Amino acid sequence: MEFVALNYPDTPGVYLMKDAGGRIIYVGKAISLRKRLSSYFRAGAGHGPKTRALVAKIQHIDILLVSTEKEALLLEESLIKQHRPRYNIVLRDDKRYLLFRLDKTSEYPRLTLTRTVVRDGSSYFGPFSSASAARATQKLVGLIFPLRKCRDKAFKNRVRPCLYHQLGQCLAPCVLPVDRAMYMEMVAQVEQFLSGRSRALVRDLRRRMDEAATALRFEAAAQLRDQIKAIDATLEGQASVLRDDLDRDVVALAQLPDGVGVGMLFVRGGKLLEQKTFHWTGVDMAEAPDALESFLAQFYGPARYIPARVVLSHLPRGEALPAAGTESGTTPETGGGTTTGDASEGMETEADGHAVLAEVLAERRGGPCRLAAPRGDDERRLMDMAANLARTANRTDGAQDVAAVLEQTLNLSAPPARIECVDISHLGGSGVRAGMVVFERGEPLKEAYRAYALPAAEGTGDDYAALAQWAARRAESGPPWPDLLLIDGGRGQLAAVTAALESAMPGTPIECASIAKGPSRRAGELEDRVFRPGRRNPVALRPGSPALLFLQRVRDAAHRFVIGRGRAATKKRSLSIELLSLPGVGPRTARLLFDHFGDIAAIKAAGVSALAQVPGLGAKRAAKLRQALDALDASGGAHAS
Repeated sequence: MEFVALNYPDTPGVYLMKDAGGRIIYVGKAISLRKRLSSYFRAGAGHGPKTRALVAKIQHIDILLVSTEKEALLLEESLIKQHRPRYNIVLRDDKRYLLFRLDKTSEYPRLTLTRTVVRDGSSYFGPFSSASAARATQKLVGLIFPLRKCRDKAFKNRVRPCLYHQLGQCLAPCVLPVDRAMYMEMVAQVEQFLSGRSRALVRDLRRRMDEAATALRFEAAAQLRDQIKAIDATLEGQASVLRDDLDRDVVALAQLPDGVGVGMLFVRGGKLLEQKTFHWTGVDMAEAPDALESFLAQFYGPARYIPARVVLSHLPRGEALPAAGTESGTTPETGGGTTTGDASEGMETEADGHAVLAEVLAERRGGPCRLAAPRGDDERRLMDMAANLARTANRTDGAQDVAAVLEQTLNLSAPPARIECVDISHLGGSGVRAGMVVFERGEPLKEAYRAYALPAAEGTGDDYAALAQWAARRAESGPPWPDLLLIDGGRGQLAAVTAALESAMPGTPIECASIAKGPSRRAGELEDRVFRPGRRNPVALRPGSPALLFLQRVRDAAHRFVIGRGRAATKKRSLSIELLSLPGVGPRTARLLFDHFGDIAAIKAAGVSALAQVPGLGAKRAAKLRQALDALDASGGAHAS
């Protein structure tokens, strides 16, 4: 592509880089579009390998103008999520972590698990990446603090105490007279416990136990003693990593042989609660700080818990192409959080490169959010831990690890590099379609996606028959064959596909599995089950594990694809019916008009000259069609779909 800088304005905006096929391959933002885009094509710019590969594929650049850099950041985030460009850092594992929610607006609050943060006056604690760990903590809290367990509807309609009350794990405020002041005092203790202030809670409980014993209220003292023992047992397994009670996330970048690793630590109440890694393949360390800004905008979405402080090893830069940031424990010379006074005072200045992101996160949090370099020995130690974690990202978060787990748990002959997934869609038995998506080495291969019309299955509503027909069609299309074929469904759908494949291609065995929704919901997430041929019970894949999350992601992609194709086909049929209602328009002309204009609104808006440009229509027929459209408009007969 020949780049001419004067073709682009010196204003804020978002740019969409496209390849020869018109596909969006990169979305970026800039304070000055002219300067930013010029930097890609400047000789001797010293780009990393990923940027060089990107520049080589650019054939066209579209721009969208905005008023401020903040608007550019939000638009960039939205477009990346929508188009998932190949050369952007895209948050693919976007499953939100579990949080505890304490609804303090209720008369008698209860503790629940959620994945969404809503500004409704509730308190949130977490996060937990493991649903089992969250449920274990919830069970522990229930044993120590007898809060109500039932939902609001059951709470209002219950006539007798539930089993939890009989077990001493609920005060049963639904039917029994429970002093609300005493109950809210217990709620405050739960907040202390979940916030990591357990030592202060234990001191308070010991004081109250001594007072109860002195007043000869031995039963109350015994209850307090049991609470203290349970909390002490929990504290033995927790390690404090900070000497304060602040919540903070720590994010470190590290250079890997094939890209950049990201290590994240989630510290709550001074204790390390969770950790997470990401692997950005093909990214050079010089490009990483700029990619970090886009990543953080995606990671800290509007419905995710955002702490007041996010500690970064590299701070997002301003307008220039990214240069390497600072290593953990150092203060950046430019674009970083420079300490201007005593570290304990938290007096820091923020460069423009990340001030806009901090503003966006503060709005989503509903309070201040600071992005800063590490300060003090504790945070520098945490940053070293996060950096060491980042160096393992290619081993702990890569697609190859998921493939190896799938090979072992599904008993495959080799790690599945190519995975195909099929789903059936129809509306009341009509418009039956099969959608097939393809993932190679953990990433979607969208050019290999296929949609199949299955006319022989029309009117039957039989998914088994539709899958068997699709399997025969897939066998006819030939290689490349998948290393794993995933079917959206249970044992019946799996049996239909395997039988059809064996009949159509007896000498070419294909590894198959199916994924089906479980019978119940726990902690707000579906317990999906995976089946294999010849096995009665589901495969043992732990809920929330990377392997199961990956299979769910592939299944969801197939579902979205086939639903989208089905809707497009329905819209196309609707348009054809409307076109055929016009005088002088038959099936062939309707097809020509649809292919040329795309929808009825565009056809109605077209003048005679535009209609005449449709192949095979001609000026005279175009004039007649225009008259028919005008007449129908006047009578209200034709309408936009």
